[in-house]
Amino acid sequence: MPSPIIFATGGAHIDRRGRVSGIHVPEASNPGVMEEEVGGGAFNASCAIARRGCEVRFFSTRGGDSGGEAVARAIEEAGLEDLSATHLDRQTASYTAILDEKGDLVTALADMAIYENCLQRNLRRRKLREAIATSDAVLCDANLPEAALATLAEQVADQPLFAIAISPAKVLRLNVISQHLSVLFMNRREAKALLGMAQDENPDGEVLCRKLAKAGLYGGVISDGGRALFGFESDRLFSLVPPQISQIADVTGAGDALAGATIAARMRGLNLEDALREGLAASALTILSSKAVARFRPDEFAQMVREIGQAQFIADMKEH
Repeated sequence: MPSPIIFATGGAHIDRRGRVSGIHVPEASNPGVMEEEVGGGAFNASCAIARRGCEVRFFSTRGGDSGGEAVARAIEEAGLEDLSATHLDRQTASYTAILDEKGDLVTALADMAIYENCLQRNLRRRKLREAIATSDAVLCDANLPEAALATLAEQVADQPLFAIAISPAKVLRLNVISQHLSVLFMNRREAKALLGMAQDENPDGEVLCRKLAKAGLYGGVISDGGRALFGFESDRLFSLVPPQISQIADVTGAGDALAGATIAARMRGLNLEDALREGLAASALTILSSKAVARFRPDEFAQMVREIGQAQFIADMKEH
């Protein structure tokens, strides 16, 4: 039986993370360590999808610089089919985050003009249209500008369309394709932003899911760090408790791994609840790693899945 084919598009860029060595002092020079790797929501999730047995056709844009060369190497090493466009006169996108001694974000700088200017027009290329049409599912992230998202949605036929929210600011872009989405992966802050709620409001995951479903979203997953995850698909609402992680190495990429492994499991025929157990396992193993794309053995993954309980059914929303 052939492996499912996923067309994925979105962020694939240089990801820099600087961690302060001691207590962070604002408006001062702080000693620390800077690490650099290739990241991006769609790229990280695609690596997880490929690791779980699916083929991935990957499209993004990059510059004709050393950063672009690094991105191209990372895509090849991950075993993804690279359909990306290289713009020799552009600079490859990058994301630079400064973390305090606890690993919490102090500030970040996203230099991603190439996505804003180049993704949309490339999505109209015949080769990409054919790649989308012959794939079993499509994944995008909110690094795509609204015009590119709309172009992508026009080309998706009856395949599932999955999306990653990326950030509270960027998730709003997904409003243009929300009616087309099969499942949107987001955290609590992103869910509240999508609903137009203030960040100081504190509704629980069940309330957020009901509001998103009422707004027309077919399926959604709302993660909340180490607390219970809430999900819905069609009218079925449920929750899952992630495994407890005592030694957190780095949370970067955990949400992307959750999305990627869940999508791969869905393409093997699992329902969303069971697929999310695999997603949570991949997310947990990523948190235990210092890399945004974690490497782990099949037996480690299977053991982590066994540590995750079954989803708890909350309600059939058709009855309310």
